[in-house]
Amino acid sequence: MQIREAAAEDWPRIWPFWHRIVAAGETYAWDRDTSEEAARSLWMSPAKRVYVVEDETGTLVASAFVTPNYGGPGARIANAGFMVDPDHAGRGIGRALAEHVLSAARADGYRGMVFNAVVETNPALKLWLSLGFTILGTVPEAFEHPRHGLVGLHIMYRALD
Repeated sequence: MQIREAAAEDWPRIWPFWHRIVAAGETYAWDRDTSEEAARSLWMSPAKRVYVVEDETGTLVASAFVTPNYGGPGARIANAGFMVDPDHAGRGIGRALAEHVLSAARADGYRGMVFNAVVETNPALKLWLSLGFTILGTVPEAFEHPRHGLVGLHIMYRALD
């Protein structure tokens, strides 16, 4: 698998799984009906450094972004978003992409990474904990999950030193 920075022409290959994941309403606190134009603006914003993963056949199977979570004096704390095409889950792609992004964020001078809203039923929670993220707190019943009802949103953090 190859992990590289995304190019503008990668968006049409990101959009199908981006849309599928967000429309499912299970892991992202974004509008399930987000239009493709709005999604592209959210994911591919110039303020974000975007990565993609291509498998051995050249299929784009995952994407992630890194961006400052805060501005000004707090700009060295990163935020990130990760999506793995559900058809390619369980192959270690998410872990490889996360390790790559954490390393790149450290090289870019970020001192830490924060996730603002990890759904407590998200299967990726186990990955984040195994990569050294800690749960700073949980906003109870903040997320309306289509199968589990109201569930909490974790705020997670990891130092990048």
